[in-house]
Amino acid sequence: MSGNGTERARLLAELSTVSRRYMASYALFNQAVADRLGLHPTDLQCLNLLTLESGPVTTGRVAELTGLTTGSATRLVDRLEKTGYVVRERDAADRRRVLVATVPEKIAEFGRMWDRLGGDWTALFDDLNDTELAVIVGHMRRTVEFSGEQVTRLREGRE
Repeated sequence: MSGNGTERARLLAELSTVSRRYMASYALFNQAVADRLGLHPTDLQCLNLLTLESGPVTTGRVAELTGLTTGSATRLVDRLEKTGYVVRERDAADRRRVLVATVPEKIAEFGRMWDRLGGDWTALFDDLNDTELAVIVGHMRRTVEFSGEQVTRLREGRE
């Protein structure tokens, strides 16, 4: 890594502060969207993760995606089903398995809300070149992995 130790220390301190502000602003934004849709913030993020899956998933997969226990994931799916965002359906290949599927019309509400909020977030990156964008993507990938590890440690009581 280039740069002197003092500049790196200053940048790391600034990164620590701005990261905390970033996480807080995202958590507050997530809460506001969840409130608007009548959902719990965790339920909203579960829906977000479900839309990234290639198709319907088991409740066990919901637990994996969210880091929740299977019992908590079942209650989360119950809430989402009650609000109409997901449905449970039998797996065509194995009728004993029940899958959780998102309801496209309800998921489309997110897109409409984002559009109303002026959701062209890509404009935030207009002044960055491809190398700079790649750095951000790499950082986000590492952060997702790190956060997942921390969730596991916390849930297992290994703080």
